[in-house]
Amino acid sequence: MAKMAQTAVFRPGGYRYVRGRFQYSGGVAAEPGFAIERARFRRPVPLEEGFRRIESHLAGLGRPPTAFCACELRSPGQFSEEGFIAFNRAYVQTLERWGIFRDEDNPVARSNVCPPVRPPPEPSFHAFSYTVPEGPGGAAAAAVKSFVIAGSGEAPEGPGGYRERIIRLGDTSPDAMREKARYVLLAMERRMGALGLAWADASASQVYTVHEVHGFLADEIVARGAAPDGITWTFAHPPVEGLAFEMDVRGVPVERVIG
Repeated sequence: MAKMAQTAVFRPGGYRYVRGRFQYSGGVAAEPGFAIERARFRRPVPLEEGFRRIESHLAGLGRPPTAFCACELRSPGQFSEEGFIAFNRAYVQTLERWGIFRDEDNPVARSNVCPPVRPPPEPSFHAFSYTVPEGPGGAAAAAVKSFVIAGSGEAPEGPGGYRERIIRLGDTSPDAMREKARYVLLAMERRMGALGLAWADASASQVYTVHEVHGFLADEIVARGAAPDGITWTFAHPPVEGLAFEMDVRGVPVERVIG
């Protein structure tokens, strides 16, 4: 039986989150009085430059860096387990400087995937999300529950390395992909449930894999309500070697594209 996910409130950011590993949380949801917005870069922006542009974007909205609550990354290729840890340790340094990451607790949700076609030359930001105070239209915004669920691949949380936990490691047969997808869908549901949410609250669901999904799209994804307005399939690998299927989900009332 899966453990009940623990949640906490990150008051400086105006959101609550599902506790996870040091590199990211399981998901975030806006606290009362706040909403989450998402901004996507027109083209991927290298990590260091991306952090600067995010800080500038937030300052232009009158928001502190602590409003940063989720991001979507693109990397040039899958990481080894050791490489992934090293990358994550570098990534959280900025979050620590911003007053977000503290004592190995990271409120920020994240996905990080690796497109094999036209990959970025280095880890880069694709999109990011942040909280804003609800304004005069707050009642309308509140009708859309603001949340972002972090990406999850087919490796249950627990001790040991990824290779020890990956479901059907090395097997990408139709039956194995169905089993991997079923685990990931349940992980999405557990994380949403911890925040008091469900598929009906989602505005977008994203799938990341380079393998066939049509064999289980109807009965595993669509039938359970996981594609309320269709699904975005990004042709990409999950971030760690051996993983083959990832998803993330969000319910965001305002989305924009920035230069």
